Amino acid sequence: MRTVPGRTDHVVVVGAGLAGLSAALHLLGAGRRVTVVERAALPGGRAGKIERGGYRMDTGPTVLTMPDLVAEAFDAVGETMTDRLDLIALHPAYRAQFADGSQLDVHTGAEAMEAEIERFAGPADAAGYRRLRQWLTALYAVQMRRFIDTNFDSPLQLLHPDLARLAALGGFGRLDSRIGAFVADERLRRVFTFQSLYAGVPPARALAAYAVIAYMDTVAGVYFPRGGMHALPQAMADAAAAAGATFHYGQDVTRLERSGGRITAVVTDHDRIACDAVVLTPDLPVAYRLLGRTPRRAPRLTHSPSAVVLHAGTDRTWPQLAHHTISFGAAWKSTFHELTRTGSLMSDPSLLITQPTATDPDLAPPGKHLHYVLAPCPNTTIGPDARAWGELAPPYRDRLLATLEERGLTGIAAALEEDSLVTPADWTAQGHAAGTPFSAAHTFAQTGPFRPRNVVRGTDNVVLAGCGTTPGVGVPTVLLSGKLAAARITGLRPPRTSPAAGAHRTAPGRTA
Repeated sequence: MRTVPGRTDHVVVVGAGLAGLSAALHLLGAGRRVTVVERAALPGGRAGKIERGGYRMDTGPTVLTMPDLVAEAFDAVGETMTDRLDLIALHPAYRAQFADGSQLDVHTGAEAMEAEIERFAGPADAAGYRRLRQWLTALYAVQMRRFIDTNFDSPLQLLHPDLARLAALGGFGRLDSRIGAFVADERLRRVFTFQSLYAGVPPARALAAYAVIAYMDTVAGVYFPRGGMHALPQAMADAAAAAGATFHYGQDVTRLERSGGRITAVVTDHDRIACDAVVLTPDLPVAYRLLGRTPRRAPRLTHSPSAVVLHAGTDRTWPQLAHHTISFGAAWKSTFHELTRTGSLMSDPSLLITQPTATDPDLAPPGKHLHYVLAPCPNTTIGPDARAWGELAPPYRDRLLATLEERGLTGIAAALEEDSLVTPADWTAQGHAAGTPFSAAHTFAQTGPFRPRNVVRGTDNVVLAGCGTTPGVGVPTVLLSGKLAAARITGLRPPRTSPAAGAHRTAPGRTA
């Protein structure tokens, strides 16, 4: 593994998002002095928060899986995750609702899920699910250590017996057809393949290896931090500060001072911070601009679809909603075609509706409720650009509310007390390439050793972290990206924490 040469005593981490905080904790655990610079007034990055009228709204990811990776970051500084973070296991992990009126609760327990599938689709698919679960578990075991939780210096690192094992598992086939080999019901296939959308590839074109995301969601379990998702970066920042990290909030990095191939100082709009090494976590265009160099790449990066998110504080809720509810439209293949090919807004949308107050009522005023509605949309490269969203946003909000009304959320528009609509224009303003928070798509040519690397030629002591670099998009992989960046600087590889080791706990009696 290539590591940063020379002194690395003092490391400046640019960005206090999940990647930067993960890097900071692992660096502190390895004995480095760490300074974190964050342009916002609080930690979190994409996983921020806003407060309106007593509603505490998360502005970023709403789904937390693989909490052992969170525990690993706390372990690095000698802390126990459960001392700072109360994670609640969600049961069900999701509720799937379909256009024909049917409904499926997605359980992470094998027996509960098998029984639910037998009720929903019959005994043949229930038996297929048993085989699918075994396959997902084997797929995860092969991929995690060798292909996800690793720093690549060359594609030749793929030449390992695990590559043959992955091929034998059918990992280089197509995701949709591979899942279809286990379950025949088209609705079930959606439940185990929709995750590829956030990786930027339709299920019919995605590698079957990406089913590892379905393992994280449907086997390893889905969790929610008491206090909201922002409680996660806040707890990580508190642990880093307790371990000696210095935080500079409300400071934007304007330039990096360079001497030859090394960065010698990070300059903000307030300070000049001398350093021995730097971890850059902004989206790739911002990181490359600071470095003064964009790596040559042919073809150019393609980006995942974006999303419109409606944050809604309401005076009521609807009993058919779980903590996470996936509302599938009747359309499926045409939806992906719209999002990734034609660049048009979904004509029959599939939506993720999150109701965090189902698990933590304290996130809203007494008797009130929070709902987040995520509607995938084309990124600004193939769809409407950021300027166009200024006019599109109001009618799209109305259209979204009308769709929710049609799907059983009766009276939702009248129930709104506080709301905020986030569109690709907002993601663009935050510096996200192509107006998407999901960064570079996980095509084969942008995965593993072919993804933008976390080291950049021409600069010896800078390492990248975040969803644009290795290993990719999603809370677990972003946490790993911080750990991998720290390993580039320290040369150390911390041991993995086993999910079976009791690193997380479930609050008794609380379900979604």
